Formats: sequence, structure tokens, C-alpha cells
Amino acid sequence: MPAMQTLPVNVNIDSIFSIQSENDFDRVAFDIFRYQYEQNLVYHNYVNALGVKPDSVKTISNIPFLPISFFKSHEIICEDRAKYDKVFLSSTTTSGKPSRHFVKNINIYEESFRKAFAYFYGDIKEYCVLALLPSYLERDGSSLVYMAEDMIKQSGHPQSGFYIHDYDKLITTLKELENKKQKIVLLGVTYALLKLAEEYAMPLKHTIIMETGGMKGQRKELPKQEVHEILKKAFQVNDIHSEYGMTELLSQGYSKGRGVFNCPAWMKIGVRDLYDPMNVNMQEGKGAVNIIDLANINSCSFIATDDMGLLHKDGGFEISGRIDYSDIRGCNLMAEEL
Repeated sequence: MPAMQTLPVNVNIDSIFSIQSENDFDRVAFDIFRYQYEQNLVYHNYVNALGVKPDSVKTISNIPFLPISFFKSHEIICEDRAKYDKVFLSSTTTSGKPSRHFVKNINIYEESFRKAFAYFYGDIKEYCVLALLPSYLERDGSSLVYMAEDMIKQSGHPQSGFYIHDYDKLITTLKELENKKQKIVLLGVTYALLKLAEEYAMPLKHTIIMETGGMKGQRKELPKQEVHEILKKAFQVNDIHSEYGMTELLSQGYSKGRGVFNCPAWMKIGVRDLYDPMNVNMQEGKGAVNIIDLANINSCSFIATDDMGLLHKDGGFEISGRIDYSDIRGCNLMAEEL
């Protein structure tokens, strides 16, 4: 079992959120990799099971990425596993098992999503935040609801708030705010935004429509591009924005249109070969999506997701679908063995 210790001096929150360059990112990533190898028992055992010697890892693409399925089967947490502020849970079907993200320091999550939003969109106080997230509000432990609640509070606007199934009230509020030329963020789950578009189409000139993905079993899945075309036509906007996040991450990517996401400075995307998971490209290419989220300092910062994607040279990325594991066997099967 790894020896217990506190965060080393060179691994701290300030170093994560003050990254300015590729060299800064790599330095902090390596520090966190060594720390998590020492202090996260599950990750320690996983790296050893792969036969990887930490001292032999020379590039961030060679750092072992933990299959995201481990968040369903194990407690992914560093140091004292009994001490944490919050547990975020993923949505799931009746037959499925949710992912669990044990968050030791909730302040890190708050700093991460606040700084990321400010980087991409500016001061939250300039906006009225309207959250249309019925399926998330109807269950416990949603990291998206936690973020939306904080955005609503931080905005300080008297009409910021959640809307579950009251579409009439939401439309009335949108019309009032639009008439005042108030900047708005309408954050919504996909199926709810489609319902709004079908039943309450209206031009929105001062509103950022930001979909968070997901039909949540409410209606037939549609290609992302088709969803965006429906929303653009209904609300007469040029682009639909998107948020890319998940229970297992404390950071989010954002798309301002055309389905291309970008990350804050402390988050990086790579793509891996489906049949050789250790072959990871952090520059460009197609494949399964790997994520380095340095804000995950107290859980695991190196995650191999179940998404398929395209990574651009400039660091932007697109999500093209989910992995079909019906004929693929790989590192994620170790979740049953560790």
C-alpha cells in the first residue's frame, strides 16, 4: 500500500490554476502523476498492473490513464479515503451502477468551473442564468446541478434560477430579459431544450443557448448536428454552445459552436488507439478520448473515457460518439481484477 503523506510543496492548487504554458502544464502533470501514484491506492495498483515504472514515464502521453469505469467499481481518492467534502454521482439506468467521484476539497471544483466560465465567457455577473435541467434536479449528487446553483448565485441576477417543467414561466422570463437586452445563459439538457424549441420557438438575440447533452431516456437520440440545427432554427441564433463535462471530472470544456470544444489551461485532451490503449496522441488525431484534468488532484487526473473524438492541432476537440465494447478488450477489464 502506498505510504501516506500530504501534498508535496510543488503540487498545490495555485500551481494548477496559474498554468500559462505547455511547460507549466507538463511540470504540474508530472508532479500530480507521482503524487497520485504514491497516494491513490487504486491508481497505484493499476499502474503496477500495467508494468509501468513511474520513473520511466518521460512524456505526458506515456502517463497511464485510468479507465473511467473504475469510478463505478472503486473509490478513486487519494490519502485518507474517509475524508471528503462531497460525493458526485452520475445518472444511470435502473440496471446500471453510477460513477462516484469523491471530492476531498469542494473549493477546487468551485474554483475550476468559475475560472473556466470566466475565461470563455467573461464575468458571470453580466449574465442572468436560466437552468433547464429537470432530469438532473430530480436526482441527488449531480455535479452539473452544483455548478448551475453556484452560477445562479454568483450571477446575482434576481431572475436567475432553475426551471424544471415550467416552460411557460421560462418563456415569459426569456421575453422579459430579451426586451431589456439582458445577457442570458440558458443552460439546458438536450431533450428539454428540444421541447422548448418545438413548443415555444422565438428569436433570442441576447441569449447563449448552452446544451449539456443527453436525452436521458426521454426521447430518441439524435445526432448532435441535427439537434443544433433544430435549436438554431427555432431560436434564430447562429450557434449553439455546449458544455463538455462529466461526474468524473472537476473541469469542463466549452464549445461556442460547430461542436468544437476547447479546454481551460489545466485540462488537456488526448486520443488513444482502441486496440492499443497505451498508444496515446496528445497532439492531434482520431480515437478514444483521454483527459488530463489537473483539478482532479485528489482523485485521478488521468482518465480514459468511453467517448470517441477528433483532436485538432490547436487543442480543440470534437466528440463523435461512444465506444462499442462488444468486440474490444483492453485495460478497462482490469477494473474487475484490481
